Amino acid sequence: MSETRVRWIARVGTALIRLLAVTWRMRVENDADLRAARASGQRVIFTLWHGELLPLLWHHRGEGIAVVISEHRDGEIIAQIAERLGYATVRGSSSRGASRALIGLVRALESGLDAAVTPDGPRGPAHVFAPGAAIAAQRTGAPLALIRATASSAWRLRSWDRFLVPKPFARVRVVYGPLTFVEAPSPREATEQVPRLQAALDSIAVD
Repeated sequence: MSETRVRWIARVGTALIRLLAVTWRMRVENDADLRAARASGQRVIFTLWHGELLPLLWHHRGEGIAVVISEHRDGEIIAQIAERLGYATVRGSSSRGASRALIGLVRALESGLDAAVTPDGPRGPAHVFAPGAAIAAQRTGAPLALIRATASSAWRLRSWDRFLVPKPFARVRVVYGPLTFVEAPSPREATEQVPRLQAALDSIAVD
């Protein structure tokens, strides 16, 4: 796909997202600890399932968060849309460019940005937590801000992650779990905490 076509798709896609998302009625729950941490200068790693990416990208738009985006072909379109919504981007994933993505994620946090990752992206399996977020948290001391989203009415794409697209005028719930630190002496031991982190993200009540 040519660069011109990618830019055109990203431009149109961003416009469509804005037209749809301005109709959503957002409800945010359990964000007091997150707001206090950010107000104190604590950097966080937003951690969310790939299928819930769209409403959460909209909710945190314009905050300059560094989001990890896949290097797969479709990733360039998503990266350009994210940048148009006010995000910085770090390229890579658990399946391609993983080391580069982790380095970029750590550098973003050390530069004073928050970061965001989808630990089951970009190709799944859905709700299976890859270790990159845990390693970044261990290396930087930044807690994971676990976050989920749901909608009162939505389309679900026929994709591996059942990608959530809230319908016009849907009530969108954004729910945070407790800030979760990964205290481990080494990256290898940080990965041993992945089952705990996956369970914590799945346990956030959004239904």
